[in-house]
Amino acid sequence: MENPKLHELLQKALALPLDPGVYIMYNARGVVIYVGKAKALKNRVCQYFRAGSDHAPKVARMVANVDRFEYIVCGSEFEALVLEASLIKQYQPKYNILLKDDKGYHYIRVSPYPWRRIAAVKQVEEDGARYLGPYYSGYVVGQSVDQACKIFGLPTCNRRFPQDIGKGRPCLNRSIGICSGPCTGRVPLADYEESVDRALAFLNGGQREAVRQLQADMEQASEALQFEKAARLRDRINAIKKMADKQTIVSAGVKDQDVIAYAATPEKGCFEVFHFTNGSLSDRAHYFVEPEGDEDPLGAFILQYYWQDHPVPAQITLHRLPADADRLAEWLRAKRGKAVRLHVPERGDQRQLVEMCLSNAEERLINTAGRKSREESALEELAALLRLPAPPRRIESYDISHTAGDEMVAGMVVFAGARPSKRDYRQFKVRHTFGMDDTASMAEVVARRMEEYHQAAQQGKTDGFGALPDLILLDGGLGQLHAVLPVLAAAGVQVPTFGMVKDSRHHTRAIVGAQGEIEIKANRSVFAFVSGIQDEVHRFAITFHRKRSSGRLTRSTLLAIPGVGPKRAAALLKTLGSVQAVAAADEEQLQTVPGMNRAAAAAVWAHYHGAENS
Repeated sequence: MENPKLHELLQKALALPLDPGVYIMYNARGVVIYVGKAKALKNRVCQYFRAGSDHAPKVARMVANVDRFEYIVCGSEFEALVLEASLIKQYQPKYNILLKDDKGYHYIRVSPYPWRRIAAVKQVEEDGARYLGPYYSGYVVGQSVDQACKIFGLPTCNRRFPQDIGKGRPCLNRSIGICSGPCTGRVPLADYEESVDRALAFLNGGQREAVRQLQADMEQASEALQFEKAARLRDRINAIKKMADKQTIVSAGVKDQDVIAYAATPEKGCFEVFHFTNGSLSDRAHYFVEPEGDEDPLGAFILQYYWQDHPVPAQITLHRLPADADRLAEWLRAKRGKAVRLHVPERGDQRQLVEMCLSNAEERLINTAGRKSREESALEELAALLRLPAPPRRIESYDISHTAGDEMVAGMVVFAGARPSKRDYRQFKVRHTFGMDDTASMAEVVARRMEEYHQAAQQGKTDGFGALPDLILLDGGLGQLHAVLPVLAAAGVQVPTFGMVKDSRHHTRAIVGAQGEIEIKANRSVFAFVSGIQDEVHRFAITFHRKRSSGRLTRSTLLAIPGVGPKRAAALLKTLGSVQAVAAADEEQLQTVPGMNRAAAAAVWAHYHGAENS
């Protein structure tokens, strides 16, 4: 699509001075869409608007959306470089290389006693757990937690203890010796908690302090003739040392440096960053970008990366020098307060580090391209299976979550191009449906979604609720489907809609349409894709439900029952295990709970199964 204002923009560009400076492109809504720097403003800006210019796809899209531009003359190219970086950070223009620096802070979560679990998380919640941190590097936190769990044999699976002890076979981690296997029931709680304490000491004190303490404990156990315990401690010492040997990567005498490499295809580029501290790899990160044609992506990346408060090391090792190497070095020196070396090694260990960094960037591009190809294939096969006119680019999926009809909520997840679009996820509180009626709740939620669509469309919005999906997938069977189809018809919306049916083990089994069930297990890519959607919408809905009902579940259900006070509610939960189990129990089972009598049992049963809930 050619910009109708191209001639007008070119005439304005021809009047620019030949001085260094910064130019700012705006779209028709007055939004900054691109910021660039130039040694000579006139020459650079005119290149965008000359008829017949052969631009890269991203640049061509940007030019097609330019409505006007402004410029700022600078005293030098260095001033232009610094001003460009400042304006990019301020406006976050759509067509610049933008580094999504979403690191924030990271924490190590230790769940409450007993059977504590250690995990890496990105935020602190009021859930009774203990949190260590904050830490800046998610890579370091993830690696440290992974090491601690492997060394001290702690589980990383989704099983819950003690509920899942003795249920099912141990996983592969138990077989290969990196988990002690508390799920088997053969690990005493005291031994398990001791392992957690040692893992936390390892995380807090580091490898050296952990080895020193373990050696002292091993000698003490040996003197006390506790040879099995001493052997376990010896194995943990060896595991720590082995892990340390694997991690250490000597960087040829340069203690502190960053290694940066860039790999690109015509469609996508990837920057890989290795951060070395004291000669060892201490952090790493990668950033995907869209190439900008004739712009130098390496220089733009370095400027933005260190502008985002990443510490500037004494040496930045690169696979090639950026176009503005001298001015970048000047800016980096001013930011660090000391000299900074931009180094391109030709041979030796430093060259090997650069090659390793570059190969990682290339590998990420290959994997991304492969994943994109698989995702496109899954969408095409899904369209063929459901007889859709084209592969669905936007898929919305809905699920209802509640506890015996209490705190009824719904989650809506969106998949765009076969990948989750989390900014489009939405949560609903079910307002007008009561009792355990999932089908009516689903109809209510979809009706409200369509109301939001019409309101957004009237306001001219085409994103968020203003975007209609190409396909709707409901977590449920024919009941949910038959409840939703009339809602869509009443809203004047024609969107292919299907249900996702689960088997007795709560796993995806098939897709159901108005004409009946459609088998998907024979098609592996479609089965995996639909299963992923169903798992994601279930996770999203149940997380919202748990958040709303946390701390209020017993108060809103059990304590609302006539004749049930705090003691009886506690006894019901202790004996039966959960509110769901209480709701499912018959009157005879309820009477066996300590403190319950016939009248109280009848009241509980009537609360969940009486005429008012039918």
